[in-house]
Amino acid sequence: MIFRFATFAVLASLALYVNAENPAAAPVKLSASAAVELVEGVVYSTAGDVELKLDLAKPSDTDKPLPCVVVIHGGAWRQGDRRSHLNDIRGLAEHGYVAATISYRFCPEHRFPAQVDDVRNAVRFLREHANDYRIDASRLGAMGFSAGAHLAMLLGVMEDDHQPTSKVQAVVSYFGPTDFTQPNIPDISVPLLADFIGGSLAEKPESYRQASPITFVDSTDAPILLFQGTNDPLIPVNQAVLMAERMSKHNVDGRVELLIGEGHGWGGVEKDHTNEQTLQFFNRHLMHR
Repeated sequence: MIFRFATFAVLASLALYVNAENPAAAPVKLSASAAVELVEGVVYSTAGDVELKLDLAKPSDTDKPLPCVVVIHGGAWRQGDRRSHLNDIRGLAEHGYVAATISYRFCPEHRFPAQVDDVRNAVRFLREHANDYRIDASRLGAMGFSAGAHLAMLLGVMEDDHQPTSKVQAVVSYFGPTDFTQPNIPDISVPLLADFIGGSLAEKPESYRQASPITFVDSTDAPILLFQGTNDPLIPVNQAVLMAERMSKHNVDGRVELLIGEGHGWGGVEKDHTNEQTLQFFNRHLMHR
């Protein structure tokens, strides 16, 4: 069951949802087309001797430009595999999107901002090759999981003077951190951040601030949907709430959904619900804009 609270710490264009377990609340599935073309191993950038690749799925039954969603894997900025999200990009393509899952460089060999540079270059590549992949370059979104959600949010809030720009028009964050300067970062996450940034908060406070999506929020930003489990051992709940408050302050559209009792990821009816809400969010801000 989903309960909507009219007031919390989030006002203006933001609503807070709390999801409690109830199998009867499983969403109605949207219709989808099964005609999907998969393009694998596309090199989108080279950093030194590292080839950065993406896999792309697109509907095969249309020639018109379509909105595109970039999917970014998690793994504490140090591990993970873009191919773990092949089913996600296929699913998005079945619903009329071009979708790409991307690789990026890992720490500690490559520290911040290498990962940010990589995902921004991936978006620029997709815009540069929009005609090749039937992408509407004015309608790009990003979704990510954990560290990938952090990178996706940066794509939605960081300004970019490059042409084509790396800034996207909609973001979905699955349990992503938003503010690395907070005092309640769990002990288990502290060394992960130090590996990513290249030092502790005390040693590199400005780098921690520059790596935090909340730092860049302003009225020009993309709408953001944040999913967060209340029992996440890595990401405190207030990370999502603080981001929502900052978005509200600057009149950025979006919302937070807290999943009661869930940790750093979830399955079952909660997964069905968040999948459905993700699709509806992208439909609203990309497909039907």
